[in-house]
Amino acid sequence: MEEVDVILSLEKSENEQAWRRAAADKLGIHAERIGEIRLCKHSIDARQRQIKVQLRLKVSIDGNLPEESIPDLNFPGLGSGSQSVLIIGCGPAGMFAALRCLELGKKPIILERGKDVSTRRFDLAPLLRKGIVDENSNYCFGEGGAGTFSDGKLYTRAKKRGSVAKVYQVLVSHGAPKRILIDAHPHIGSNLLPNVVKAMRNTILAAGGEVHFGTRVTDLLINEGRIFGVSTSSGNEFKAEAVILATGHSARDMYQILRQRQVLLEQKSFAMGVRIEHPQSLIDRLQYHLKIDQPRPELLPAASYRLATEIDERGVHSFCMCPGGFIVPAATANDEIVINGMSLARRDSPFANSGLVVTVNPEDTLPYQREHGQLAGLAFQRFLETSAKAAGEGGQTAPAQRVIDFLKSKESSRLPATSYFPGIIPARLDMLMPKWMVKPMQAGLKYFEYKLKGYTSQDAILVGFETRTSSPVRIPRDDRTLQHPEIKGLYPCGEGAGYAGGIVSAALDGIRCAEASTSVSD
Repeated sequence: MEEVDVILSLEKSENEQAWRRAAADKLGIHAERIGEIRLCKHSIDARQRQIKVQLRLKVSIDGNLPEESIPDLNFPGLGSGSQSVLIIGCGPAGMFAALRCLELGKKPIILERGKDVSTRRFDLAPLLRKGIVDENSNYCFGEGGAGTFSDGKLYTRAKKRGSVAKVYQVLVSHGAPKRILIDAHPHIGSNLLPNVVKAMRNTILAAGGEVHFGTRVTDLLINEGRIFGVSTSSGNEFKAEAVILATGHSARDMYQILRQRQVLLEQKSFAMGVRIEHPQSLIDRLQYHLKIDQPRPELLPAASYRLATEIDERGVHSFCMCPGGFIVPAATANDEIVINGMSLARRDSPFANSGLVVTVNPEDTLPYQREHGQLAGLAFQRFLETSAKAAGEGGQTAPAQRVIDFLKSKESSRLPATSYFPGIIPARLDMLMPKWMVKPMQAGLKYFEYKLKGYTSQDAILVGFETRTSSPVRIPRDDRTLQHPEIKGLYPCGEGAGYAGGIVSAALDGIRCAEASTSVSD
């Protein structure tokens, strides 16, 4: 078996005969000697006007390729005396931690404040139509976590933290499209992810684990520097020698519990800003070098982008770009407006949106530190979120401003169409955000216009606010044991603890914490 990289034109990229000819040329053999050929990596290179496709192919010479299959998860039987591991949160970190615990012969017990993914869907309807937030079941809380209804992007740079391929294989074995094993920037889609998440839960239950929905943790049971369980809003207690804390970056009550318990916390840098939305046809034209009104070729996906710069030593960058997607309300309380982006598997919405965010450093939150201490970043998030709510018309109507008006510091008299279902209202976002955020964002937009001509066009709008890019708090842990330095048996994990930034990195961190929690007995 040989593995070769070839580059083909877009038109030939789906033609197996073209693959064979290109592979044979690369290997210096006749094409007739190639017995079987299989695509294992696909990447589009649109940097030049002539779009190319980079393919990695597995090739057999004078024979066949070995049969390819997704490995089955192997769980040893759980005995009646199996050690339990408490996992707080049923997002990607929590679910992958649970699966790894089962592989290691430990019994995972997941506690999730929200609802199962099927029931959770119904709670989104009043949020979208009436602007009413169920504070325990929404776009952030519930089975699968925030990632379930936010596109399902799987691209990560966290390749040194564990096997990304294994994460992909686990997802495919639970119903994710096999294409994620091939694409350079894979995603699943918010319409497919719920069934994947449900299948993972069923695997956990079938192997002997437990999943408890509607179970909000209200306190940590700590004695003499060791955690031995948690108490919940129902009055029940769950006991275990190891507790993996994987609550996500929006579970603010957990940070408050930790602070009240005087558990060591640290402030960290994070990013906040807005969602910027364009017609998808504009992004296609800019990225694929199309003429005005020229349709996107069928072989090309909805175009995406990644933009970043530094203005006066402060980062400005795009975040969680959703081609062919929607802006959605991600608030977890009724007195705030929070927005996020999502895409369905086909990415066929006429809109493209992305976070456009600015780095926030601990020193930027000094006005909040006297009252809120290490949670000052959370207080600043809340300030922007409640400011957005006050600027709206009630419900989840969000404040918005055309990019060209934001650059001129003026209100927009009219706003273009948007994918944000609850609706938008003209507002001075440049006045709602502090100047130290506005100035670099304005400068960053001008630079991005230089990189992508038309990025700040008449049809581009900003919607406020994108505040939950990552946690402004880190729950510290020992580099070796992954336990909190002051609380034995407590394993801070995933995005909420400050150690991940997406589905895959959270999953990898969940796996690491599961391994650590089952190997340390002191």
